[in-house]
Amino acid sequence: MNRRAFIFTAVTGLALFTVLQFKSSHNKINIKAAASIKKLEYSDDFWRNALSSNQYAILRKGATEPRYSSKYTEFNEAGSYHCIGCNLELFTSDMKYDSKTGWPSFMDHLRGHLEVYTDFRTILPSMAYSCAQCGGHHGHLIMDGPLPTGQRWCSNGQTLEFRPA
Repeated sequence: MNRRAFIFTAVTGLALFTVLQFKSSHNKINIKAAASIKKLEYSDDFWRNALSSNQYAILRKGATEPRYSSKYTEFNEAGSYHCIGCNLELFTSDMKYDSKTGWPSFMDHLRGHLEVYTDFRTILPSMAYSCAQCGGHHGHLIMDGPLPTGQRWCSNGQTLEFRPA
């Protein structure tokens, strides 16, 4: 196979893989905000002043913190994890597990407190999630977590605030 044919095959294969992944029923998860959640809408200037530069980059612009940089990666105290932007409770400590990925990970979430959307900023489209109240980006939902959910809510620790039980 010549170089041109190889490149065409590789690009075509990647495109087909992307389309199949995107269309897979395994990846179609419809998680929406609870009707009781009141959406908060603040200006960009508000968020810039309310958050640190790293928190702003992650929560408002969808950035990702470096692996193993979060104080919550290997943190195991009893309590709950809240959105740093609006204080909405997102996870409890019994939902947390060590995914060995370098980010705080949870096998479940508080129903109605998160929303899932497709993130096209990655090489392949992926499922990202945001706070249902302030709309802040928190991380990605990957379907390789432990049973019974099979979910890994891979979080940026800088977007979370822990509150002890």
